[in-house]
Amino acid sequence: MKKYVPIILAIFLTTFALITFYLSSSIIFDLFGVRAKQGNYVLFVVWANLISSLLYLISAYGFVMIKKWTATVLATSAVILLITFIAFNIHINSGGLHEAKTFGAIIFRFLVTIIFTMLAYFVIKKR
Repeated sequence: MKKYVPIILAIFLTTFALITFYLSSSIIFDLFGVRAKQGNYVLFVVWANLISSLLYLISAYGFVMIKKWTATVLATSAVILLITFIAFNIHINSGGLHEAKTFGAIIFRFLVTIIFTMLAYFVIKKR
């Protein structure tokens, strides 16, 4: 069972990555009219999510191949999201337009990334 844990984690991370990639790229490139439906999106948050989605895909590969750098890649994504969260708060406090759901979405994505980072550390680095 232990040998399947990295593959299961990779499947979940890949799913999360592809959903994130689709949503982010749809807003950035205005695919399927998604941009108009999103309201007051904050572009730097969307770009951070897109970059994170690519890092998630790289990390999913790292899980499957049992690469020790997987936790580092995920931690990099967590740092990007933390910086984005700080910048988003500055944006809000400066009176910038935004959707209230963005605040919760950033926190959710950050927590998921931290959980996957810890799992990568304990599942792969401790081997």
